[in-house]
Amino acid sequence: MSDGAQPVVLCSITDDGIGRIRLNRPDAANGMDTELLRALNDAVLTCHGDVRVKVVVLTGEGKNFCAGGDVKTFASKGDALPDYLREATAWLQIATASLLRLKCPVIVGVQGFAAGGGGLGLLCAADVVIAARSARIFSGAVRVGMAPDGGATVTLAQIVGVRKALEILLTNPTLTAAEAREIGLVNEVVDDAELDTRVTELATTFTTLPPLAVAATKRLVWDGIGSPVESRLGEEARVVSALSGTADSLEGLAAVIERRTPKFIGA
Repeated sequence: MSDGAQPVVLCSITDDGIGRIRLNRPDAANGMDTELLRALNDAVLTCHGDVRVKVVVLTGEGKNFCAGGDVKTFASKGDALPDYLREATAWLQIATASLLRLKCPVIVGVQGFAAGGGGLGLLCAADVVIAARSARIFSGAVRVGMAPDGGATVTLAQIVGVRKALEILLTNPTLTAAEAREIGLVNEVVDDAELDTRVTELATTFTTLPPLAVAATKRLVWDGIGSPVESRLGEEARVVSALSGTADSLEGLAAVIERRTPKFIGA
């Protein structure tokens, strides 16, 4: 538990299907230790297991989204640091994989710093990223004699390209929100005061979409990374055929013909 007996990760689910996960170690810039990483994975699994959830919003409490690993905790481990990091990185791997495998979209809202395997890794594992204008993003691993983790060595290259990913991971530039937007690392930049409002607005939009089609589209895109187009055509065709028989697909077609707003039920 964090100071004041508050959970290090907050998790809630709204009636309209928005799962909210909030990193809650603001005094440590939401730096990741094993306790937070275990709690993060538990929160993701909670959202995964709740049929009401149509979208997950991941944010950080306080001034920063996530400054990566908790360097003070790391330094305190001394000779035991390799063993500690073996456990910590294992939990980070599990949490990252859980986010990537979620059926519903994941929106990350970034304020302050998103750094290291925690901040940058989680950002790259999201489906949509909204950044506050003052947000700053960097890797930072190499500069302290470590290597990037949280999946960033794979996901970042897929998002911004191999050469740009290597530049970011090796030379550790601090990217502004605008620079991150220019290279496609974030989808949208908003004024700091508008971040929560814009993230909620986008999340609400996702709750109105047909969840089976959204889940299938997300899975096709992530699973298709690195694959030849020809190898994915058959899977696309299979998914489209399967979705065409759902109630939501029939409702969507009827709504287009009748020129009205569709009402999806997730079946």
